[in-house]
Amino acid sequence: MIVRWESEHDYVLVHVHQDMFGDWIFSRAWGQIGTQFGGLKHQLADSYAQATTWLEDVAHIQSSRGFAKVFEASDDSSPEAQEAMRQLSLLDGL
Repeated sequence: MIVRWESEHDYVLVHVHQDMFGDWIFSRAWGQIGTQFGGLKHQLADSYAQATTWLEDVAHIQSSRGFAKVFEASDDSSPEAQEAMRQLSLLDGL
């Protein structure tokens, strides 16, 4: 699952997925739109339920900060999801 929120200048992108060992990974990227400023954090969740709880928490926080959800995909194979994954991979090398 991939979800992206944006404000006028900033974004937050969350990716919930399983790694090759079957563990649930919660990845969160944030930064300024159009710049290299930002960060990336990966967390190991105990379960899919825990990862979705973290996602709900992030959604609540972003909404309270004035961010709007601009993208959500449950399937990582859509073109939009692939673009979001490309953005995450660019941040991973920083």
